[in-house]
Amino acid sequence: MKKTIGAVFFLCGVFVFSQEAVTNDTIDKTKTAEIQEVIIKSQRKKQFADKAVYTFDKDALDKARYAKDLLQTLPELQLDPIENKLKSTKGGTSLFLINGIEATDMQIRSVAPSEVVKVEYYDIPPARWATRADTVINIITRSNETGYVFGADARTALNTGFVNGSAYANFTKGKNNFGLEYSINLRDYNNRKVHSIYDYQLDNTHYLSDENKKDHFGYTDQNIALRYTRMVPDNYSFQAKLNMDILNSFVKGNGESSFSKDNLMEDHTMMKRGSTDYVTPTLDLYFSKNLSKKDELSVNLVGSHFTTDTSEFTKEWVTNTGNPVFDNDMNLNTKQTGLVGEIAHTHDFEAGKLSSGYRISNTSISNDLQNLAGFSQYKVNYLEQYFYTEFSGKIKKFSYRIGAGLTNIHNKSAETTFDEWSVTPKIILGYQLKGNQSLRLTSSYKPRSPWSAALSSNVVQMAPNIVQKGNPFLKSQLTWGNNLIYSLNNKHFDFNANLFYSDTRRTINQFYVLDDTFGGYALTYENAKNSKQYGIQLTGSYKPFGNNLLVIKAMVAPSSETVRTSKGALIKNNYIANNLELSSEYKSFSIQYQLNIPVYMLSGAFLNSNENQNHIFVSYKHKDWTFSTGMYWIGMPSEYKTKSLPESLVNYSKVGQIMNNKSMFVLGLSYDFSRGKKTDLEKKLNNSTAPAATF
Repeated sequence: MKKTIGAVFFLCGVFVFSQEAVTNDTIDKTKTAEIQEVIIKSQRKKQFADKAVYTFDKDALDKARYAKDLLQTLPELQLDPIENKLKSTKGGTSLFLINGIEATDMQIRSVAPSEVVKVEYYDIPPARWATRADTVINIITRSNETGYVFGADARTALNTGFVNGSAYANFTKGKNNFGLEYSINLRDYNNRKVHSIYDYQLDNTHYLSDENKKDHFGYTDQNIALRYTRMVPDNYSFQAKLNMDILNSFVKGNGESSFSKDNLMEDHTMMKRGSTDYVTPTLDLYFSKNLSKKDELSVNLVGSHFTTDTSEFTKEWVTNTGNPVFDNDMNLNTKQTGLVGEIAHTHDFEAGKLSSGYRISNTSISNDLQNLAGFSQYKVNYLEQYFYTEFSGKIKKFSYRIGAGLTNIHNKSAETTFDEWSVTPKIILGYQLKGNQSLRLTSSYKPRSPWSAALSSNVVQMAPNIVQKGNPFLKSQLTWGNNLIYSLNNKHFDFNANLFYSDTRRTINQFYVLDDTFGGYALTYENAKNSKQYGIQLTGSYKPFGNNLLVIKAMVAPSSETVRTSKGALIKNNYIANNLELSSEYKSFSIQYQLNIPVYMLSGAFLNSNENQNHIFVSYKHKDWTFSTGMYWIGMPSEYKTKSLPESLVNYSKVGQIMNNKSMFVLGLSYDFSRGKKTDLEKKLNNSTAPAATF
């Protein structure tokens, strides 16, 4: 590991000292309203301390169907062919905005390329988004008076249940804009194979359960959105958005197990049935007012109330006698209410920009639960408050952003109440090297609350003598993160090298423990003493010909991670995360190929592999129509692997394969039409309530 990182640093050094001198673009001389440029080299990229700003030449604008095509050319973004959505090659959560307002994939498609002024790519999100996303992409467009745009897209496999579809329409008249969107993702796979092994000692007896299952599973995920926007330039902006998520999922499976207790062998038969259903209506209200030329006040209110029904029935019995081994009948009905409120203020000074705000989010869940422990009714409440302020500016070649926050997490369950205040500082320093290079240093400290499944009191039978449950007594984890980032940009390279180190206290960790209530072992959660992660992440793109005829995007990240459990045991794992994309554009044709080598990463008591990729897809554009085809998981099924660590009380391994999507061939068709212009809202606050609580 040390040799690998050392070699990477040597290569970075070669990059730094071997670049030709290039004349800078002109830096805007106006007074600082945001962090100023650290470097300006390329005609299409300016590097700031916390973001990169991309512009596009005429050739790129002419070839793109919509703004989404322009985003796809960014060096650290790629198209996920399965969901047909953009994602970061670095992983993590990406948030997309249009003029500061959170935008869906279809909203991005509704923006004509000619309307895009620039794209702000925040690899270090500002305070108001820092707790919600790892990367923020903001599309800045021209604000125009009238027009309409609509489109539809469908992509489907020919031999299995795989459909992605969407439709959208926007109409602008004067200062008013109306939008309507619909999307559906359908999966219906009848050939998923799972091989699992549980191997453990219990009461001086050796148990081994070797399971082979085959199931039929799927889901239908739909989204409907209706929004109204009114914008009076230099005065105020208002938006009301009604959003509805609809999910229906199911699983039906059967299997066989070879079960041994010391030298006694038995053949077992298994079956599983399960489903989850919910409809989530959300109302999002936003108002922004210019108090003066230098002051702006923004308010955002988001609310939702819905019911989630989750059921799971699993059964295992001795094949030749029919004697039951276990029956797990779990039914969970939750009524969930979520509220988010935020107020923010910005003021422009001579030396920089001050941003301050307060956000409060509350999720209340009422549970009616029937499981192995019997019937119970209980309520939980998750409350989080966040005060933040940050100042950004520039002094000669140095740019900076200094922020301070205060976070309160107040989680209340039937068993306990957790309440804690944490100071959350952040500092970002940027320095211009020569011409087309920059160096940035970031340091931040922030808490993370346990998720609802980790805090749940629910109990589910997984195998003979094995159950899974949450831990209502979990505390939030606290992470100190640091990054040293070197950036290079020229006609052929757009490259970032990020040396990272993070230290997390009270890490939320999943592991096996002896269970006195049900006997055997329970897979549950604990607050470990700490965890650390460090390494270097290399990302970017290379254009051998200086254009999009051939583009190579890659991410390579030699990393090391450790966890110190509550009992003091040290768990360590090394891996090299990776991702490769090759793309080519020629006139109206484009082709893309994606590949990765799955690696194991720590996840509590387990090592989990990421999803494998081996995809190719081709598209052809003719006027407003786009025809596409592709093959996903060429020569292989999608595969998911899990194995336990040597320190685990239960030696567990699992290999899951979805045979339906092996060499899955798909066809796609989209139509996008626009006429006239449209008005875009510059929204400064973006929030959402908690997702549906399931186990």
